[in-house]
Amino acid sequence: MRIAIAQLNPLVGDLQGNCEKILDAAQAASRANAELLICPELIVCGYPPKDLLLRSGFVTACDRAVEILARQLPASLGVLIGHPTHWNQPDGLSANAASLLYQGKVQQTISKGLLPNYDVFDERRYFRPAQSVEPMKFAGKTLGVHICEDAWFGQPETFYHERPACEFDPVARLIEQGAEILINLSASPFEIDKLTRRHRLMGAHSRKGKIPSIFVNQVGGNDDLVFDGGSFVLGSQGELLHQSPNCEELVEIIELEKLTEKTIDWNQYSRSQQLYEALVLGLQDYGLKSGFRECVLGLSGGIDSAVASCLAAAAFGPENVHTLMMPSRHSSDHSVADSVLLAKNLGIEAIVVPIDDIHRAYEQTPFVKDDLSSQPSGLADQNLQARIRGALVMIRSNRHGWLPLATGNKSELAVGYCTLYGDMAGGFAVLCDVLKKDVYAIARYINNRAGREIIPVNIIDKAPSAELAPDQYDHDSLPPYPVLDGILELLIEQEHSLNEVSQHYPEETVRWVLQKLDRNEFKRRQMPPGIKLTRRAFGSGRRMPMAARMTTFAEPQPGGQDS
Repeated sequence: MRIAIAQLNPLVGDLQGNCEKILDAAQAASRANAELLICPELIVCGYPPKDLLLRSGFVTACDRAVEILARQLPASLGVLIGHPTHWNQPDGLSANAASLLYQGKVQQTISKGLLPNYDVFDERRYFRPAQSVEPMKFAGKTLGVHICEDAWFGQPETFYHERPACEFDPVARLIEQGAEILINLSASPFEIDKLTRRHRLMGAHSRKGKIPSIFVNQVGGNDDLVFDGGSFVLGSQGELLHQSPNCEELVEIIELEKLTEKTIDWNQYSRSQQLYEALVLGLQDYGLKSGFRECVLGLSGGIDSAVASCLAAAAFGPENVHTLMMPSRHSSDHSVADSVLLAKNLGIEAIVVPIDDIHRAYEQTPFVKDDLSSQPSGLADQNLQARIRGALVMIRSNRHGWLPLATGNKSELAVGYCTLYGDMAGGFAVLCDVLKKDVYAIARYINNRAGREIIPVNIIDKAPSAELAPDQYDHDSLPPYPVLDGILELLIEQEHSLNEVSQHYPEETVRWVLQKLDRNEFKRRQMPPGIKLTRRAFGSGRRMPMAARMTTFAEPQPGGQDS
């Protein structure tokens, strides 16, 4: 069978635009004499549609769009699409569905059985799960069509590896019913090394059924999620036969019979490359899909704003990136010099706006003057400088309609080493799920990728500093970043306890980090949206209380006051 893979980038809610993407892909597939076109999960409305699914008439409009689309597609081409539907559901309920469109009609519709309700997923809020599954018949083949999470049942390292028997294994049942090809329509968000997990997952199904698998994934950024594409085809032994590029919208033609003649040796992308490509795509799509063509940010001479500027230049084009260098009385000479060199290397706009006069005006303001003079270069004064800079960036954004970028990293946000309405101000927090160690690694990757020094080596090598007080360095207030990042990975990514983490790091340091992590949830609730890159990103990926105190209840000890 000659099959077309459509790795598409939808805009959530844009039924017209998304259906036009499907039509364009179908025309390309038809010209290439494909028999079947496979599109991603919920491609008609885009993923994740969230509470749009609860809006009156939305799912009905999706059903109508599918019927209209079926009539407009090339009659000789079968098209598999994902969409929400009311079809075959009890009154008022919806399903996450996939339909086969052929010869002007909706030939068959199946729905998703396993509805994820963990991490960023909330599908049980919207959909009714399938009560059974059955293959689709097309062009003399029995197709085991299933939707994203349906493939994750019963596999190691998945949410479903220890699930009760009340939830069935959709893929196993499709194999039992004679499926000759497994086809997974997905909207699977990016995480580090997730493509390897998908290969392993689908490979296990192929080996079990001794049949090939086709995995087709959405691509593009939608709010805090970025979808990396990475569609692929596996043989009957789980061997890789075809791998689509990551982070790229495309239509590709495959012939299963010819693919089996040669397998692919697949090399995983480096961690830095995965992060870089996901960040660029997520930032680009958030901007463009929200109506922004240009962005503005503060350029401090530090590593975070340098990497953010490079990502912005790749996402929007250098001519559309505007930066403000805002030195204070505490700024070092090399901070401005490093920023000027970076801007020149990137070809972005950089304007110097000293903040000392504004800072002094605050110092002379009654009431404020007394608070600031009582603790020179104290926390209030340091935060004031950050807020002056944040205000200047926001003025520029408001005046020109540019997307303002916050540049703080995950390590700083975790322990509250950031200023509300200061360096946290902005419309998008591009590095909010990137630990400091990865910021440095991405900086080196950017230079290696370009084959020249984009980010000046002095920015990479110098000790990080907020430069808000005399001789201030991050290591005066924080544990060394390698230690801090190691502790945060154990506390956040793996949810280890104080005692467990203290087996690897000094208990006093771990206790300090844990206390800061818990106490600064209120700050993170007020940060701009950013890109989810890890399993436990702040925001929708990690939901913690703000007004809380973590204690345990224990038996009274002998010798207490009641003795």
